[in-house]
Amino acid sequence: MSHPKRSYNNTSSSSSSSSGSGSGSGVGGGVGGIGGNPFQTTSNTNTSSMKKAKSQAISCSMEKNGQNNHHYEDFGTSMIVDDNNLKSESQFGVIDCTSQNPTTIVAANLSRKKATPPQPAKKPLVIKFTKGKPKPPTNFEETTWIVLKSAINAIFLKQRTPSHFEDLYQAVDSLCIHKMGGDLYQRIEKECEAHICRVLQSLVGQSPDLVVFLSLVENCWQDLCNQIMMIRGIALVLDTTYVKQTSNVLSLWDMGLHLFRRHLSLCPEVEHRTVTGMLRLIEKERLGEAIDRTLLNHLLKMFTALGIYSESFEKPFLECTTEFYAAEGVKFMQLSDVPDYLKHVELRLHEEHERCLLYLDSSTRKPLVATTERQLLERHTSAILDKGFTMLMDGNRIEDLRRLYALFSRVNAFELLRQALSSYIRGTGQGLIMDEEKDKDLVSSLLEFKASLDMIWEESFSRNDVFSNTIKDAFEHLINLRQNRPAELIAKFLDEKLRAGNKGTSEEELEGLLDKVLVLFRFIQGKDVFEAFYKKDLAKRLLLGKSASIDAEKSMISKLKTECGSQFTNKLEGMFKDIELSKEINESFRQSSQARTKLPSGIEMSVHVLTTGYWPTYPPMDVRLPHELNVYQDIFKEFYLSKYSGRRLMWQNSLGHCVLKAEFPKGRKELAVSLFQLTFQDIKDSTGIEDKELRRTLQSLACGKVRVLLKIPKGREVDDNDYFLFNDDFNAPLYRIKVNAIQLKETVEENTSTTERVFQDRQYQVQPHLFLLCIFFEAFNLQQYLYVWIWMFGRLMLPLSAS
Repeated sequence: MSHPKRSYNNTSSSSSSSSGSGSGSGVGGGVGGIGGNPFQTTSNTNTSSMKKAKSQAISCSMEKNGQNNHHYEDFGTSMIVDDNNLKSESQFGVIDCTSQNPTTIVAANLSRKKATPPQPAKKPLVIKFTKGKPKPPTNFEETTWIVLKSAINAIFLKQRTPSHFEDLYQAVDSLCIHKMGGDLYQRIEKECEAHICRVLQSLVGQSPDLVVFLSLVENCWQDLCNQIMMIRGIALVLDTTYVKQTSNVLSLWDMGLHLFRRHLSLCPEVEHRTVTGMLRLIEKERLGEAIDRTLLNHLLKMFTALGIYSESFEKPFLECTTEFYAAEGVKFMQLSDVPDYLKHVELRLHEEHERCLLYLDSSTRKPLVATTERQLLERHTSAILDKGFTMLMDGNRIEDLRRLYALFSRVNAFELLRQALSSYIRGTGQGLIMDEEKDKDLVSSLLEFKASLDMIWEESFSRNDVFSNTIKDAFEHLINLRQNRPAELIAKFLDEKLRAGNKGTSEEELEGLLDKVLVLFRFIQGKDVFEAFYKKDLAKRLLLGKSASIDAEKSMISKLKTECGSQFTNKLEGMFKDIELSKEINESFRQSSQARTKLPSGIEMSVHVLTTGYWPTYPPMDVRLPHELNVYQDIFKEFYLSKYSGRRLMWQNSLGHCVLKAEFPKGRKELAVSLFQLTFQDIKDSTGIEDKELRRTLQSLACGKVRVLLKIPKGREVDDNDYFLFNDDFNAPLYRIKVNAIQLKETVEENTSTTERVFQDRQYQVQPHLFLLCIFFEAFNLQQYLYVWIWMFGRLMLPLSAS
C-alpha cells in the first residue's frame, strides 16, 4: 500500500566540521514512507532531542553562516538544504541532493576514521525538528471523486475502467488518510442507489413468461453482486477504516443489499411476480414436470441474502404446500389402498427432503416436512387404520407394516397404532377361542397367531416394548375368555406332542415347541386347571409306557418349575420318582423267594407302586380277573408288605395293560391290549366291567383299526343286543399289534369331575387365607372385607355366593 509523501523543512546553520570522536550517522527511508522519521542524525550533543523525534510530519531547518538555501517542495514534502554543504564531508555522513529526484536523500555510513584535532573555526551541525501537518492540494477531494465516479459508472455499465485498479485503490486510501471517508461513503451509496433503482424499474412490465422473467431477475441479481464486489475491492480501505470506526454504518456489501431490498419493496410487482413464479415452478415439479432447479437455487439465495426469505417466500410457500397436500391426501385416500398410499406418502416426504437439499433454505426443512406429514398422515391416521390395518395384519405384510410404523412414529400416532393392534388381536383371537368346533386345532392356531405377531413385532415394530406389552395384554384377555377350557386344551396338546408315536419331530423341534406352548401357558389364569389335566395325561403316559421321551418330559417339568415354582411341580416330580422306585421294587420282587417259588408259570407281571398324593384320583373298579392274575397280585402284595410295613395297596385295574398271545388261522399274533380285553364270553356278567368301559373296550376290539372280533350287526356304536364273534380271518403284517382303547366322547363327565376337584383344591387353599384375613381385618366392615377378599382371589375365578 502506498502512502502520500510528507513535507519536511530542513534548515542548516553554518558550522565547520565537528571535532572529537563521534559515532557515524546515517540517513535512511524514503520521503513517502510511513512510520519512522525520513531524516535522522545522531550526535553526542543532541541525543535527547533526537529521542523526541516522531513518525509524524517533520520540519527540519539547516543554517550555515547565513548563506542562501535551496528549497525543494513536493506534495506533502518540503526540504531546505544549504548549497555550501551539499558535498561536505563530516563524521556524521554525506548528504547528496544532486540526484534527479530532489526529494530523495541518500545517507551512507562512513568508515570510522582516526580522531583528528578539533578545528575551532568550525561549528557543530544543529538540527531542529518542528511539527507540521501535511495539507492536500486544493480541490484534491473533488478531483479524486471524479476519477472514482467514472470508474464506478464504468463498472455499472460493464465497461473498462479508465484508471488502473491500484491507482483507484490509492486514491481511496488518500481520501481516508485525510479524513474524507464519510463523504466518499455517501457518494458511493448515492451512485449505487441510483443504479439499483434504475435496474429494478427496468424489470417492471417485462416478459409475461414467468420463467423468462425469473431469468431476468436472476441476471440482475448476479450482475449487482459482481458490481458491488468490484466496488468494495476498490474501496476496501474505506471498509476497514471509516466503516469499522464509525457506528451504525453498513459495510459496502451490506449497504448494497440494503439498497436492493429497499427498492425491491418499492417495486411490489417485481417481488410478487418473482415469488409467484417460484411457487409455480415448485408446483410443476411436484406434479412431475422438469424445472430449472439452478434458477430456483439462485433466486432463493437472493431472498436469503436480502433477509426477506422467511416473510416473502417461506410463508406463502408453506401455505401453498398445505393446500396442495391437503387436496392430494383426500384424493389418494379415496382412490388407492393403504399399502400404495403409504408408499406415496413415503415418496413425498423423500421429495420434500431432497427439495430442501437442492434449492430451499435449510431453515425450511423442519416446517415443510411437518406440513407434509400433517396433511398426508396426521389427518388420515384413523382412516388408514380403519381401511387397511386388518388387511395388513391378516396378510402378514411385514414391509408395509414396517412402513406404517415408521410413518406413524413421525406424527406421534403410536397410541392409535397400539390400540388398533390390541383391537385386532382381541377380535381375531376371540374368533379362535369362542369357536367350539375348532377346539381340536385351537392351540395350534393360537401358536401360529402368536408366532406371526412376534415376527411383526420384531421386524415391523422395531421390538418396541409398548407393543410387546400390548400383545401380552391382548393375548391374556382372549385366552381367558372361556376360563378353564384353554388350559385343558393346552394340556391335551402337550399330551399329544409328548406321547409316543409323534413321528417326524426331532428333539430340537420338540424343545422349541414346548417353549412356544409355555408362552401360552403364561397367559392362563387358571393354572391349577392346567396342572390337573396335565397330571392326568402324564400319568397315562408314564403308566402305559406311551411317553415319547423321558428327557422331554423332564424338560417340560423343569420349564414349569421355573415358571411357577417348585410347589407347582412337586407332585409331577413325585410321579417320576414313583416310576423309578417301581423299577427297583420289581427287580427285587423277581429276585425274592416268593417270586421263585409261588409265581404261576407262563405269566410275567410288572407292578407300578404309586404314591396316592402324587397321582390323580381314580375311582375304584371291581373286576373279575383270571385266577392266575389274582394269584400274582396276592404274591406281590405279600412281598411288598413284608418289605414296607404299615402301608396299604389298592389295585387300579383300569390302568393295567397286557400282551395277549393269540392263535389265528393265519398265524400267531401278540395283542397289546388293556386289562379289560381278556375275555369276551358273557363279557359283562363274567368280568363285572361297568357298562361304559365295556362298550369302549368292545369298540376297540371290533370297531377299531385292529378288529380281532366281529360285531353283528356292524356299526360304530355298541348296543346291548350286539353279538361278538371271533374273527378267524384276522391278519396283520406285524407280529405284535397294539390295540388302542378308543377314546369315547367321555370328556364331559371326566372334565366335569376334574374341574370339580380343582375347585375343591382351591377352597382348601383359600380357607387358611380367609382365616388370616379375619385376623387382619377385624376392624373393617363387611364391605371392605369382601372387597379385599375378591381382589386377592379374583384370579382363581371361584363362584361367589350372594350370602
